Amino acid sequence: MRKIAAVAMLLSCQVAAVAAEAAIPAPACASPVQSVREQGYVPINGIEQWITITGARCGNPVILVIHGGPGNPLSPFADAMFQGWEQHYTLVQWDQRGAGMTYSKNRPLDNDTLTLELMRDDGIAVAKYVRQRLGQQKMILMGSSWGSILGAYMAKARPELFHAYIGTAQVVDARANVTGMYREVMALARAAGDTATVDKLTALGSPPWTDPRNFGILRRFDRKYEALTTDAPPKNWWLPAPLYATAEALADAEAADDYSYIQFMGMQGDGMFSKVNLPAMGADFKLPVYFVMGTQDLLTSPAIARRYFDSIRAPHKDFVLVQRAGHDPNQAVLDAQLTLLRDKVVPLIK
Repeated sequence: MRKIAAVAMLLSCQVAAVAAEAAIPAPACASPVQSVREQGYVPINGIEQWITITGARCGNPVILVIHGGPGNPLSPFADAMFQGWEQHYTLVQWDQRGAGMTYSKNRPLDNDTLTLELMRDDGIAVAKYVRQRLGQQKMILMGSSWGSILGAYMAKARPELFHAYIGTAQVVDARANVTGMYREVMALARAAGDTATVDKLTALGSPPWTDPRNFGILRRFDRKYEALTTDAPPKNWWLPAPLYATAEALADAEAADDYSYIQFMGMQGDGMFSKVNLPAMGADFKLPVYFVMGTQDLLTSPAIARRYFDSIRAPHKDFVLVQRAGHDPNQAVLDAQLTLLRDKVVPLIK
């Protein structure tokens, strides 16, 4: 019996080893001058997750883009938004758990729960996959809005995987950011004599809230006032590529957005967002840190981000303010990111 058990254990270990080996992706790049353009599902942390990789040269620096939302992947819009970037960088887009094409493949049950730790571990697994697939030991980590939360968590947990972290529209603290947005929007509405908005905000009361709809209501007013002082993005940015524009894909994207929003806010205001407090993670970062902030951003206040940034200890850091930019991206934000990459980040890599 012991011999049978030993043989069974040996076979089990061999099967596990084969499975682990099979999970290691084959290299996509035979030479640094080869281009790469691929998309598909990849086994990530127990489920199939959607990843796209685009670049003119395999030898270029790799950027792992962490989208916002958390249910708003950039994969459908990446070719339009980041047009021209692929000549200098290899761009990796990832539809996170509960978002976009990943949601389509893994429709969550009602009792599924997303956590910051689970999403962080997914992101780290994606980074490891990309490292194996492209043959580069490190990449640039770039997150915006919700992606700036997830990106900060990933950067703190596994700094050795990344050349640098770039946080755009950087969230710092859930309570401070939402309370600050409420006060700013209320002040703007009062100054404009917008009694309808003032009345609705007064009815909501000051955050924190237990009703998840309240944040969405405030966000609509936030966008209304940001639009008065910011430049809009080009219209074609928000036209999804054909693969993502089918009736099924659009329906899945809407369902994923709803699902992720509830997970983010929580039915009693107790979702992932309520637990965000980056200063509590400590001020030490073992990699360069850069923030890109719009001067007109009401949701992720540049003043709140600046106070947190000033406390950070990192090998290199820089804080970039973009005029006429709010929380949502526009061309000026992309231009600032490219300048930062060219002038600050890439020289460190080289």
